[in-house]
Amino acid sequence: MTSSSSRPANPIDVEAVRERVNAALAEFMDGQSALLGKVSPQLAPVCEALRDFLLDGGKRLRPAFCYWGWRGAGGAADSSGIAHAAAALELLQASALVHDDLMDRSDTRRGLPSVHRRFEALHRANGWRGDREQYGASAAVLLGDLLLIWCDELFLRSGLEPAAVLAAKPAFDLMRTEVMVGQYLDVLEPVAGDSTDESALERAQTVLHYKSAKYTIERPLQVGALLAGASPALVEAYSAFGLPLGEAFQLRDDLLGVFGDPAVTGKPAGDDLREGKRTLLVAHAMRGLPAAEARHLDERLGAPDLAPEEVAVLRALVERSGAPERVEQRIEELMRQSLAALESAPLADGQARAVLLALAEAATVRRY
Repeated sequence: MTSSSSRPANPIDVEAVRERVNAALAEFMDGQSALLGKVSPQLAPVCEALRDFLLDGGKRLRPAFCYWGWRGAGGAADSSGIAHAAAALELLQASALVHDDLMDRSDTRRGLPSVHRRFEALHRANGWRGDREQYGASAAVLLGDLLLIWCDELFLRSGLEPAAVLAAKPAFDLMRTEVMVGQYLDVLEPVAGDSTDESALERAQTVLHYKSAKYTIERPLQVGALLAGASPALVEAYSAFGLPLGEAFQLRDDLLGVFGDPAVTGKPAGDDLREGKRTLLVAHAMRGLPAAEARHLDERLGAPDLAPEEVAVLRALVERSGAPERVEQRIEELMRQSLAALESAPLADGQARAVLLALAEAATVRRY
């Protein structure tokens, strides 16, 4: 659905942004590591953990949408400031992941130990006193908070014009509020929600919108656009493109969380079932199963004693319910909406339209 004036997206365009964001993050971490080193040599493991977490992996999806939102609004291609402002979104993402892994009791992230497990291992290796799990959890909370502080610092110190940063800051702040309250609602659902009532699908949709869909694509696009002085019409067009695309992205992620190959996802097979995530996929599964099987799925989802063979049983229940097919259909419907909005968006740069199309496909056409 790209316009005839848009040249085909060049993968180098996407990779170049990724490299610039990585360079901005490395530069920022060099400065922050030097700062922490002056505080105490005991902070060396903190610097190492944060550097590894930030610089070893990650799709840089949010910074990419921020940058191309900027370009679509007429922002300069070679701006150093937008690379640093976009990199601030990766610090926000890292903060959310550190906390998310702790709340979900995840052992790994991108194929490596999650931050709380890393600091548990540090406690064990040094033979320190006290509860090593509590130490790991405490370290993860503090490091996640530090990353959240740093994301604001990098955004404000990006080097862009102060007036531009001020114009984009409300959208940047709203994005952070939305992801935090979305995360809270996600934590609330397993303990207070009734998966069998009529509002379960609506609650799952609300979590999907605020924890992921808006935060992953819509708001980064709008932040980039506002930094470039975009018109209200383009900001609204980015919402029409980004929100359904963000929802499709999260639905694909939900499918991968149940059926994904660990070699691809970097997480154990069926990890979302082990963590008890009440996703839209699970909500649909509850409605597609006979009452006894739905009750079993509801009761065993996220159980502390869930064995690998039982994860396989729950995965089979989800598959038999027909929920994966319904989710795939929804992804296709959302993609049609999103790409139609991109086609008609008043972009100032045809290259941006082509690259945004490529990013949309990369975000949603991920296989198991």
